[in-house]
Amino acid sequence: MTERAKLIVSNLDAAYGRAHILFGVSLDVAAGEAVALVGRNGAGKSTTFRAILGLIARRSGAILFDGTDLVRLAPYEIARRGLGYVPEDRRIFADLTVTENLEVGRQKPRLGAPQWTMERLFEIFPNLAETSGRLGGRLSGGEQQMLTIARTLMGNPSLVLLDEPSEGLAPKIVEQMIAAILEMKREGLSLLISEQNLHFARLVADRVAVIEKGRIRFAGTMAEFDARPDIRDAYLAL
Repeated sequence: MTERAKLIVSNLDAAYGRAHILFGVSLDVAAGEAVALVGRNGAGKSTTFRAILGLIARRSGAILFDGTDLVRLAPYEIARRGLGYVPEDRRIFADLTVTENLEVGRQKPRLGAPQWTMERLFEIFPNLAETSGRLGGRLSGGEQQMLTIARTLMGNPSLVLLDEPSEGLAPKIVEQMIAAILEMKREGLSLLISEQNLHFARLVADRVAVIEKGRIRFAGTMAEFDARPDIRDAYLAL
């Protein structure tokens, strides 16, 4: 565990009704670091995100974000502390333009967090600059993914949870997404990224945590992960 941790999740358990989903999940993300949470479909990646964000009622353990325990806070209280979330299903406003979608996400600058402007985001996502007047519902899937990320950044978070950012995207768009995430890191943003695509994760993340059936099976650097093909074959191979 790093002394510069933005986020420390310790022994996190979560359940949907009577269904126990997460079992003692522990991970951490340092300031300015990207950590990939990898696993197969149904392994518990999105549930981990939802539990961190307070979107699951039944949870226990500790979730420290900048030293504050989030476990008993409501989702809106967590968001106000600068924890951003990009869901897998995007959730853009289809009847608003790109610019209007971004304005919806605008928040005041936060102390200790990167400050984003629409102009800066258009530099990182040039596709959005080219389609700034287009309705969100008329964007391609990749452009909608970019818009969702950019709208989240307009809230000036210090850490963002990115849920499956490369899923279903064309290879060219995936390359643009990798470049954008690397630029976010250079700006000092912390990132926890849920991914199935190991190649994508390897290019953007500093460390990796492997989850399977709601339990963390491995956590370490990418080099340490690459030295453990048994972990990859046991928990990630199709």
